Amino acid sequence: MFFFINASVLILSALFFLYMRKAGKTGGHEQDDFWERERAANSTRRKPLDDLDYIKIPIEDFPMTLLADVPKAEDYKQIIRSLSELPVVNFTGISNTELKLRYGAPNIDLLTSYDQNYTLLVRTLQQWAQLLYDNGYVEEARRMLEFAVSTGTDVSGTYRLLCQIYREQNTPEKIGSLYPIAEMLNSAMQKPIVRILQESERSDG
Repeated sequence: MFFFINASVLILSALFFLYMRKAGKTGGHEQDDFWERERAANSTRRKPLDDLDYIKIPIEDFPMTLLADVPKAEDYKQIIRSLSELPVVNFTGISNTELKLRYGAPNIDLLTSYDQNYTLLVRTLQQWAQLLYDNGYVEEARRMLEFAVSTGTDVSGTYRLLCQIYREQNTPEKIGSLYPIAEMLNSAMQKPIVRILQESERSDG
């Protein structure tokens, strides 16, 4: 009995050692691949940015005159005005290494600023839409949220509030139109956002 227990322990230890050794090799290969790609990316020359999907902000469609006496609303309007004059590109889920390989290492700071502009845009749209909704401007909030979704935002609150508005406006079938966009998101928020849509449909039913 004692021999059987010892043999079992030895076998399990050996299997664990082999597993860890294999995992270590795999991790080592992945790390080597990463640094190889990073070296290649850092050596990539500047490339044209003609194919970037620049986002045009339809500032003329936004409620720039509403809530003029609310400081937060005025702050959001000013941010949107400023962003409308800057390049805005959604690079969510794309690493700096990939960007350098695609567009050249010398462009990385520029591309990063474009992506930061996008992050600021969708966050501001969410906050502004929530403020409009809370003050009874539901239709204006809806249009703003729909624009944010059309750009591929992964701000979960945008989808949650838009679903709520669709239910309140007796158009819950519109929730279904959000699935193709949500399922294509290149973001860690993709699955949580799909769950928000599913829960919204169930709560309506």
